[in-house]
Amino acid sequence: MAETEHPRTLVVVDHPLVLHKLSLMRDKNTPSAVFRQLLREISLLLAYEVTRDLPMTTQKIETPVAGMDAPFLKGKKLVIVSILRAGNGLLEGMLDLLPSARIGHIGLYRDPVTLKPVEYYFKVPSDIGERPVIVVDPMLATGNSTAYAIARLKEAGAKDVRLVCLLAAPEGVKRVSEEHPDVPIYTAAVDSHLNDHGYIVPGLGDAGDRMFGTK
Repeated sequence: MAETEHPRTLVVVDHPLVLHKLSLMRDKNTPSAVFRQLLREISLLLAYEVTRDLPMTTQKIETPVAGMDAPFLKGKKLVIVSILRAGNGLLEGMLDLLPSARIGHIGLYRDPVTLKPVEYYFKVPSDIGERPVIVVDPMLATGNSTAYAIARLKEAGAKDVRLVCLLAAPEGVKRVSEEHPDVPIYTAAVDSHLNDHGYIVPGLGDAGDRMFGTK
């Protein structure tokens, strides 16, 4: 795993397994079923990294051999918030590793002309301010939707927020880092730039369409 210097909140998870699976996902000939499975596998690996510094405590247990003070996660279970609809692909893989996590959803779509987010759904746990929050969305492109979603979560009381995305564009990283400098960004790769339609280049196309076979 390599951490970039600018911004310091960006963490690029460049594990060989992540990069290999990401390359398979980029291939336009990869079918939807394989694409979904690869996304699920990568999201589990990303979940491993984003939870690396969760607080710990100890409890006394008895092993078959002896008693010990064993390490356990401390505090309330974390919340995974999916930015619909593509975020659900990352959510599923993370739940494989974090089955007790609470789940929130933010429904947004991007206006094709202004590229600004339009909210149509918002549902998160009422005690979100007492839990670590992981926001998941495969593509950090312009950063408009993601920055908006994080702001909405903070309005709802969230204090400890982390962002996980599969791919990021420099424009999106800059936008989120400027608006939310307290939110670390975990991604498998930062690509070159955005094209005139707001898509990441080289990217992998529209993650939602490729997941669900809608194009």
